[in-house]
Amino acid sequence: MPVRLAELAVRYGCELRGDPDAEVDRVATLLEATPGSLAFLANPRYRRHLATTRATAVVLDAKAADECPVNALVTPNPYATYARIAELMYPVAPFAPGRHATAAVDPGAAVDPSAWIGPQACIEAGATIGPKVYVGPGCVVLRGATIGEESKLVANVTVCEGARIGRRCLLHPGAVIGADGFGHAPDGGRYVRVPQVGSVVLGDDVDVGASSTIDRGAIGDTVVEDGVKIDNQVQIGHNVRVGAHTVIAGCVGISGSTTIGRRCMIGGMVGIAGHLEICDDVALTGKTLVSSSIRRPGMYSGALPADEARSFRRNSARFQQLDELARRVRALEAASGRPRGED
Repeated sequence: MPVRLAELAVRYGCELRGDPDAEVDRVATLLEATPGSLAFLANPRYRRHLATTRATAVVLDAKAADECPVNALVTPNPYATYARIAELMYPVAPFAPGRHATAAVDPGAAVDPSAWIGPQACIEAGATIGPKVYVGPGCVVLRGATIGEESKLVANVTVCEGARIGRRCLLHPGAVIGADGFGHAPDGGRYVRVPQVGSVVLGDDVDVGASSTIDRGAIGDTVVEDGVKIDNQVQIGHNVRVGAHTVIAGCVGISGSTTIGRRCMIGGMVGIAGHLEICDDVALTGKTLVSSSIRRPGMYSGALPADEARSFRRNSARFQQLDELARRVRALEAASGRPRGED
């Protein structure tokens, strides 16, 4: 449905530079936009496409507005404003409450009449499905699990025994919430499985990406606080705690009993060892390896960039010699009578 720019400006608190009666009915990138499209500019690396865009309007900040050749919606946070406009233009399709004929719902489950239980879904005894919950095809909600109001399990999601999902959560296909954590006690060269008797608690407004897994706690609970956004193929180990409004990109692995603070940003393929503490407002760039606690806010990196293979092999060999080199330097400092570290 077309929307006038004047309406968007008022609704989202933007400064409109251009024709208030111009209309947009879809979104597009700056490069691919055509008349009728709304685009946005948030990342400076795409600024080169602004001068040639064919969009009807662009959402951008005041610094870039003077360069915009078309109608502009000026806002301090273009990406967030664009997200809200896109949500308006592409509303989630409503669903009718009820149960598909092939759904298996135990009589001992509590399912709100306003919920939808889709084809081949399974709801076990003792599970609670709240108001306006959408349980998609092939989802499994096991005994004692709770799904909060207006949450959505897209398809083939598994919520294990006793796990608690908050309100307005979004669980994408293949997500598994509450599988056993990796607990095995060594015993004479063999391993004894440690029962995982805790659970998982997701706060409100949590997103969990496709094929991501959040393990239940060994004794206490694994906790993901309000507003956390988790990308695809993320592994969160048992007894981890993730602070509110933290974002976690794809293929991250977080080992057990680690605590991550609020408003953290964890880049793709980051690996975090177990039993660590990461304070609030930490950003970890992609492929960073975290092996010790981080107690000061800021941005951290810990991975080597790609290099020509022969150069990387030479440098890798030198890395193995660093300990011996340090010992030799200390010995030379001691022989010269110069205090350590003095120039």
